[in-house]
Amino acid sequence: MRLALFGATGGTGAQLLKQALAAGHQVTAVVRDPARVTRPPGVAPGSTGASNGPDGPDGPDGLTLVRGDVLDPGAWTEALAGQDAVLSCLGSIDRRHPTTVYSQGTRNIVGAMRAAGVGRLLCLSSAGLEIAPGTPLPQRLVTRLVVQRLYRHGYADMARMEALVRESDLAWTIVRPPMLTDGPLGGRYRTAVNGPLADGRSLSRADLADYLLTRVGDRSTWRAVVEISA
Repeated sequence: MRLALFGATGGTGAQLLKQALAAGHQVTAVVRDPARVTRPPGVAPGSTGASNGPDGPDGPDGLTLVRGDVLDPGAWTEALAGQDAVLSCLGSIDRRHPTTVYSQGTRNIVGAMRAAGVGRLLCLSSAGLEIAPGTPLPQRLVTRLVVQRLYRHGYADMARMEALVRESDLAWTIVRPPMLTDGPLGGRYRTAVNGPLADGRSLSRADLADYLLTRVGDRSTWRAVVEISA
């Protein structure tokens, strides 16, 4: 497949890039600083533009790096033409200030997808947005009083992002993981489609990337919110 990836310099995005290339997919990664992309072993430095080259979509490693800021639509929007799907692992590490990277960034991605005629979108949100019914009281209190307060700016923007994605005419999937770890790829996880997932606690970024990659063509997840956990 031909995949466009946003957030390739983050933990989950880096895992997704590694797994997609290993599976033989052609990946176009839109990043602000191509030098920050962790290239899998055997992948030589290549193009920072959208045109085909020795390291472009038709190159031996399947990776094209496109310099661009998701908050500033520009030349990167042209890189979405011909893609089979877009995967968004956007994130913000700033907990102290309001952010628009999720909502405005995704709004720009959706607009570029429409212009390019790309219909499939998978994007990351967080299980912390809601507390599932039946959650044990200690975990409920930690989520409400600690986690949701600590990440309140990010969660508020994720909620705006989810709303605009739901309103789009795309074949979208919103994936809500719990706390993420740097554990290995195990390939075993639980999911709940359009409903709460009981006892969701943690998940490795490698397993989250595996789920995203293997569900691109899964129509049962189209226009659905998926909660996932180990």
